[in-house]
Amino acid sequence: MAQRTVLVVLFDGVQSLDVSGPVEVFTGAESCSAGTYRIRTASLDGAAVRTSSGLTLVPDHSLGEVPDPHTLLVPGGAGTRPSDPRLIAWLAARGPRAERLVSVCTGAILLAEAGLLDGRRVTTHWAYCERLARDHPAVRVEPDPVYVRDGPVATSAGVTAGIDLALALVEEDLGRDVALTVARHLVVFLRRPGNQAQFSAQLAAQTARREPLREVQRWITEHPADDLGVEALAARAALSPRHFARAFHTETGMTPGRYVDRVRLEHARRLLEDTGDGIEEISRASGYGTPEAMRRAFTRALGAPPAEYRRRFRPTPPP
Repeated sequence: MAQRTVLVVLFDGVQSLDVSGPVEVFTGAESCSAGTYRIRTASLDGAAVRTSSGLTLVPDHSLGEVPDPHTLLVPGGAGTRPSDPRLIAWLAARGPRAERLVSVCTGAILLAEAGLLDGRRVTTHWAYCERLARDHPAVRVEPDPVYVRDGPVATSAGVTAGIDLALALVEEDLGRDVALTVARHLVVFLRRPGNQAQFSAQLAAQTARREPLREVQRWITEHPADDLGVEALAARAALSPRHFARAFHTETGMTPGRYVDRVRLEHARRLLEDTGDGIEEISRASGYGTPEAMRRAFTRALGAPPAEYRRRFRPTPPP
């Protein structure tokens, strides 16, 4: 099997976990199957860089002297905002020569600025999806997935999602057994499906400024099986349904129905992961009413029905 070179780009302000997470995955895979990966790091001039958390990383090379890699990995971090024009020029020139382009977090912004994501489906950290879509209209930004694969381009959400994507790439390159061994060593799941949501309902929505709306948010979270229609929620906030729906959207950034959907999905996911309750019981407790309604919601949002989700993500009890 041909050895794959993985080149990780370093720059001042890089997020350290965007670098170390994928590097640990690829290094672990190399330990399991010698001769499969060669990991290299490089900065513009070969000098050490300071990460956003204050750590110092010393690269192996300067970008000007490295040969074309199989996999070019661009991490994110505060150093992407603003970006170094020299780094963008290097990516524009050398990026197309890599067999596989990978970004973690806001590394997607650098690839987009280099013109490498036009016409591609991508994702990035949820807090920067809107900016990426606005600044680069030729890029198809998907804000929810943990990672997105589009041909030779693979982009992931923030920080730990880089580990998920790296594990998926190792599984693709070397098979499930090697990826599973690496995941066990790192004490992480083998992989979250790429279209699993990046963040919880509470993170996805802003916290309302007005107390009646904040109370409604808390009520929804604590009572997912109750009647959570607009009329019922509006009555709890002592507002008319129309006024409530408009105010909720203005203050949280999403409609009441969208917020309820996310809370119910999140509640059902936790029950599937943490309990042995049956699918029918969980569907009722989460407000879906029937297993079929919950199955449709899971398949639409996560790409997997509840039983498959549980199989992937419920920790295996010790013997």
